[in-house]
Amino acid sequence: MFSYYHQITPTSSISNPLFNHHRLIINHSFPISISPAIINQRQKILLLNRSSKTWIIESLSQEKGNTIIQSDGEENSNHNVNTNNERERERKVEVLVAAAATVILGVGNRVLYKLALVPLKHYPFFLAQLATFGYVLVYFSILYFRYHAGIVTDEMLSMPKAPFLAVGLLEALAAASGMAAGAILSGTSIPILSQTFLVWQLLLSAIFLGRRYRPNQIFGCLLVAVGVVITVASGSSGGLSLKDAGVFWTLLMITSFFLQAGDTVLKEIIFLDAARHLKGGSVDLFVLNSYGSAFQAFFICLLLPFLSKLWGVPFSQLPSYLKDGAACFLNIGSLSKGCQGAPMLPLLFIIVNMAYNISLLHLLKISSAVVSCLASTFSVPLSVYAFTLPLPYIGVASSLPAGFVSGVVVLVAGLLVYAWTPPVSTTLLDHQIT
Repeated sequence: MFSYYHQITPTSSISNPLFNHHRLIINHSFPISISPAIINQRQKILLLNRSSKTWIIESLSQEKGNTIIQSDGEENSNHNVNTNNERERERKVEVLVAAAATVILGVGNRVLYKLALVPLKHYPFFLAQLATFGYVLVYFSILYFRYHAGIVTDEMLSMPKAPFLAVGLLEALAAASGMAAGAILSGTSIPILSQTFLVWQLLLSAIFLGRRYRPNQIFGCLLVAVGVVITVASGSSGGLSLKDAGVFWTLLMITSFFLQAGDTVLKEIIFLDAARHLKGGSVDLFVLNSYGSAFQAFFICLLLPFLSKLWGVPFSQLPSYLKDGAACFLNIGSLSKGCQGAPMLPLLFIIVNMAYNISLLHLLKISSAVVSCLASTFSVPLSVYAFTLPLPYIGVASSLPAGFVSGVVVLVAGLLVYAWTPPVSTTLLDHQIT
């Protein structure tokens, strides 16, 4: 490629009136080179970003007229650069706040589920179905009010429903396979196997979203998974229980987390496609939540004979089981004995669980599936610590696992490694472009 380099001397740079107007006229056909000697004069050379090939020149004599001269000859105001940087900082703060809210709600969700099962210890399947079908009613009620408030538009509601159907199907299949494997596997082995969820997130995001992760991000995710395993499994017989359960049930639980990862990646794809379908707009998360929950409830209905059997309830006895569960939930009638804490504790769980799902989906919308997964994962060791506190209705508090502190240290280190951004490669303005 033919190149011409024009040397700008310090004298010309000072006396040329064009610089006082903060404009530099050059022949766009030729690249230029500016001597480092000019740095000591009234013009200060900042930096050249290799990726954007943008020249940045700052006038020391006049603070206001910073000029950006791009390699293609375009001229932009430095105000635009500052505005973009400010928006990026605001976005990072929003993601950080949403992640913190997700972690807190995730801990509350795990603790309150345990508390909700105190009065409903004989009716866990009733609680699961109450949450599944209750969410449909609540989400569509919220969607109705948001539509009449003008937040949800007709264009959002007219989006193709096939992706929402796929979301409901994946969530129903993940629940079914998780229940089946969870009935066999020990409580310690399930959090260990759940760390495959993060691995599936990375793989599926790379395949279907074209994401390319830096080595530090991959290593950070692995450290997070290892930290959770150390925290939960230290001092337990998780490895033996996995061996005793058999390969099939272990693989089935891993498949359940694969389906959950596919569900979250699909939701991220829906958000990205909505931005194109709505011409730069964004679909309201309650549109996705409402239709996704409705289709999930539909598929759960189809799987009820299978699911009720997994919970030890014959399908023929399911109506009477649900009736007794409702009586215990309302804490009325002769069946209310032993249901102390209902309906307050189950309702608290449902409210917090709903808030947690909304927060998780919001975090996914403004960041990515992997970030939402990391936030959810971080709540696991905090939940382990929460159960060591004197909680009501539970009785004797648990003791911390032997490797809790070391596991948390590894987990936090993994989050820091994942969040670390390598410095952008830069060079002085006297770098020549050919």
